[in-house]
Amino acid sequence: MYAVIFKATVKQLDDEYSQTAKRMRELAIEKYGCLDFVSSLEKDQEIAISYWEDEQHIVSWKQDKEHLKAQALAAKKWYSSYSVEITKIQRRYSS
Repeated sequence: MYAVIFKATVKQLDDEYSQTAKRMRELAIEKYGCLDFVSSLEKDQEIAISYWEDEQHIVSWKQDKEHLKAQALAAKKWYSSYSVEITKIQRRYSS
């Protein structure tokens, strides 16, 4: 299993952002096999973590045309900076 960690410094958020974020989450889960997608916003810092079965699903998601448009809009309008980290989960447990 893999996790994609997205961190961003927020410039400005609006209704279009909320609609786009909702759509991207749905698309990732329904079309590309994202197992879980959680996000949090505090002041001007956003973090989103998505979980994936394998790297190919992540690559396919990254190259989706609708996702590419959302990324361009985010870079132009909503975020002043962002970073993405992809990590392999070696162990997972919970209670």
